[in-house]
Amino acid sequence: MKILIFGASGSGTTTLAKEIEKKTSFVHLDVDDYYWKKTEPPFQEKIPLIERNKNLKVDFEKFENVIISGSMVSWGKEWETLFDLAIFIRLDNKERMKRLENRETERYGEKLLTDKNIWQNSKAFLQWANQYENPNFDGRSFKVHNNWIELLDCKVLRIDGDMELNDKTKKLMKEIKSLANKVYKT
Repeated sequence: MKILIFGASGSGTTTLAKEIEKKTSFVHLDVDDYYWKKTEPPFQEKIPLIERNKNLKVDFEKFENVIISGSMVSWGKEWETLFDLAIFIRLDNKERMKRLENRETERYGEKLLTDKNIWQNSKAFLQWANQYENPNFDGRSFKVHNNWIELLDCKVLRIDGDMELNDKTKKLMKEIKSLANKVYKT
């Protein structure tokens, strides 16, 4: 079974995917690991689209049960038909931005105060992420995600990001079990 969990940065997609991986036979793949080259500090250099798709496809096909976290809207049409289930997590923008600010502080610590480049990149990232609700923003946005949902060739489950992790996990586990039962009955 192939599952995608996506939403805005800071909505909890990776956290939920990691929790499902702990409780199941699913292998978690985070699109950030395929999108960004390993650098220090992280998230500085993108991997070209063809290379990232090739790398992700290898791992995607290697495992029977895969759960991917992250937005794949710009990764190509082929991904629109490869999932058995997609989970879209939506979280209130103020709460999401608070999470992202905390994450940036945890990730970079003192460097946010002492390294001008890290501070500028963090500030730019937070400004970009805060555009998610803007209907005129052409980057990753609620509008873009809603349009992409219409193209997905699988069931899409919408989850409120304010739900407790345990409740989100139970909801997704129930859906996985239901899908697995349908697959084995046919």
